[in-house]
Amino acid sequence: MYESYYQPQRPMYRQRITKQQAQEIALQRIPGKVLHVDLDLENGVMVYEVYILTQDNRIFEVEVLARSGRILKIEEEDFD
Repeated sequence: MYESYYQPQRPMYRQRITKQQAQEIALQRIPGKVLHVDLDLENGVMVYEVYILTQDNRIFEVEVLARSGRILKIEEEDFD
């Protein structure tokens, strides 16, 4: 009767895409070479930040939601 009630629940933060999957998702939108990938907590949400160098030497940061793989933001890095 109470079996499911007492079953430990998996924490939501464990259900996420892998670093490799985040890179592949980001590269589908911004082709190039992955320079670096970070997993950060932003506003209570786990996000992969994928930095990509394009063929024309521009660097983009692609934020990928770690839980679903949805792209949250694409931003060109400005080093001026």
